[in-house]
Order: sequence, then C-alpha cells, then structure tokens
Amino acid sequence: MMRGAVAHIFALTIWAATPLAAQEFTTLKGHGGPVMGIAVSPEGQVATASFDNSVGLWAGREPKWLDAHEAAVVDVTFGPNGPVSSGDDFTIYAWADDEAKKIGTHKGKVADVEVSPDGSLVASASWDGTVGFWTFDGTGETRKIPAGSVSDVVFSPDGELLYAAGSAGVIVELPVGEGDPRVIVKHGFAVNVLTIAPDGSWLAYGAVDGGTRVVDPRTGEQIADFSLDRRPILSIEHHPETHTLAVGDGHGFIMVIDTETWKITRDFQATRRGPIWALAFDPSGEVIYAGGIDDVVYSWPIAFLDEYDAIDNPERSFLRAPEEMANGERQFMRKCSICHALEDGVSRKAGPTLHGVFGRAAGTVDGYRYSDILDGSDIIWNSETIDKLFDLGPDHYIPGSKMPMQRITGPQDRADLIEFLKTATK
Repeated sequence: MMRGAVAHIFALTIWAATPLAAQEFTTLKGHGGPVMGIAVSPEGQVATASFDNSVGLWAGREPKWLDAHEAAVVDVTFGPNGPVSSGDDFTIYAWADDEAKKIGTHKGKVADVEVSPDGSLVASASWDGTVGFWTFDGTGETRKIPAGSVSDVVFSPDGELLYAAGSAGVIVELPVGEGDPRVIVKHGFAVNVLTIAPDGSWLAYGAVDGGTRVVDPRTGEQIADFSLDRRPILSIEHHPETHTLAVGDGHGFIMVIDTETWKITRDFQATRRGPIWALAFDPSGEVIYAGGIDDVVYSWPIAFLDEYDAIDNPERSFLRAPEEMANGERQFMRKCSICHALEDGVSRKAGPTLHGVFGRAAGTVDGYRYSDILDGSDIIWNSETIDKLFDLGPDHYIPGSKMPMQRITGPQDRADLIEFLKTATK
C-alpha cells in the first residue's frame, strides 16, 4: 500500500495527474480465483480473466460476469465488439452484448489471444503446439510451428506476420497468409511473453530463466537486455504513446522501461508474494493494472510507484507450509482449495462449494453452472465415490466434467482427505 493513509477503492477511479494526494491505490475485487489476464479497452473499460472460469467486465462498482468457459480463463483482449477470451478448456470465445460465441478450438490449453490490427482476425497460442487464426464468424485453422507448447503470440503492426513464442525456447515468425515459419530468436529457455513496437522496429520478450530482452524482429539481433536475477518473466505490456514497457515476474516485481532511452525508470515490488501474471495500462498510460495469485486486480499511478510499499497480501491457503497441517487438510489444500470453498453459499470459485457434500447428488448445488455430464448425474458423493474420483482421476471417473485432471494415488492420502472433508464440510 502507499506509505501513509490511503483510501482503498473497490471500483474504477478517475485518476488525476496531480497532486500526489489525488493518486489512489485501487483494487477490483470479486473474482473467486487468481487473476490470469487483464485487458483495457480504448475507452478505459477493464476486462479480467480468472481461474474461477469467468471473464469480469468492470464498470462502476459492480463487475459483470461473463460465463461460458468450462475451465480457467487465462487470457482476455478486446475485439471490435467486446472481449475475446481463451482458457484451459481449449476454446476461444468472442463476446458481444454479454453473449458468447465460440470462434475457435484447440487440442490443448489456449494461453493467449490477440486481435489483428485491422480487427478482422483473432490469433491464438496453444499448448498443443499450434497457433490459430480465426474470424469472428467462427471459421479458421490451426498451424503447427516449431515452438513447442505455444505461450504467446503478437501480430506485426501491418498484420501480415505473427510472432509466436513457446516452450522450445524460440521465437518464430509466421506469415499470416501462405508461407513457412522462420525462427528468429533462439533463447534456450522457454519464452513466455512477447510485445512489439507500433512501428515494428523492436520485439521484447520475457523467458522462464528471467531473460528480458529486446531484439530486432527482422534479424533477431539484440537491442537491449534487462535481465535481472528474478524468474520467471510472466507478463509484458507496452504503452506506445508514453514509450513505456512494463515487465512482471514471479517475484512480484514490475519493472518499468523507457523505450526511447532503453533505461529502467522504476523497479517496483508490487506484491510480497508474486507472481505478476497479468499487466495492462489504462488508455492514458498513467495507470498500470496487475493481477496474480490474489483474487484481486491492483492498480497504481505509474508516476508515483516509488511512493508505494509492496502489497502485503495474505498467504493463500493452498500455499501454506505442509508441516502446518494434518495430512487430510494438506491434501485438500493442494488438490481442492483453489477451486472449492468449504463454507455454505454461492462463491465465485471455479467449482461448487463442498459444504454438505456427503450424501449430496452430484450436480445439484444451486447457483453453480455445471457441465452437462454432471447436470442430472446419478452420482451421490460419499466416501466411496470421492475415493474413486481421486483414485481414477476426474477425467476418467467423470469424463467431460470441468474438474481438472488430477489424482491422489496413495490410498492413505485419499482416506485422510475424506476424513478431513467429513468434518470440514458439515
């Protein structure tokens, strides 16, 4: 928080350039899981992507929830008619008037979506090793590239080329039309994020090993290196009008770089518990938004970052030290707590509450949007069915459900989890 008294505003705020007292630290609260992606429209509307399977569209004090994905939403951007989102459910949705249209599907997690400069195409990056090109009417194709699991894509300013990065530690240039991919950078470690100059004169990237570099996209030659002893690099965002590049990492820092002088202007520890998974500027470039392990979006005025202390965010339950918990609770924290609450009532978490789960028919919690396979299921949750769920894994016990693929292979670990749930869910 800012040193001294600061108002915590749980909505969007009008930001004045001066004086310092008018600069507010702002939070957007409401998601039920970590915030994985942030986008800001030219008009200043904020869209957020969360582990709780939803897109949040923020205006005023109340968010509007856009629900269509059946797994974590990991990226969001703005298209001509509204947000475009992608997620762990392998899908890309375009939103207009709060209605979702599925415009693309991969065979793996869709880590990033980008809209072409002319607004006619959506490009997607998938862990299935492909990039996708999709029109807003739902036609398109995927193309295999030599980047491993693809983590990020960005269009060239003229929209004729796509740059893609992935787990193979390379950056690939791919013609949007006909043509073969060309490797332009061989970094050696997985490259997570990319951004490009509005005139195409430079391409900046961040990697798993902490590599933070700027290269000439035509030749791959290095222009600048801002690598520090922090890893991984998880987010990168450029505001062309203010010549500001922001980089977020796994340690909770936001590094701010002037792209005219190629100098670091600020190196701000945003949170005491990283990571910074998402960054976005407001239209003026005066405010930066950040998202990470918390269920919250934070924002600060760029000019006064030096006046703020790191957020002393509370430790998430699933990150508690194992030795602090009995084995059953430890299994719940590791496998269940990020998606499920134990308390009664509707929550914004990715899964339904487990309160009263024993003896309850699957797919019957009011207010939760179940997958078709569980809506009307004949499964009754009890010690035997919960044991089978984690012995076989949800993908085998209930194929087609939203539950992530995971198992608890040890019989005693499953038994301890069940005993913990018997008490904790009453």
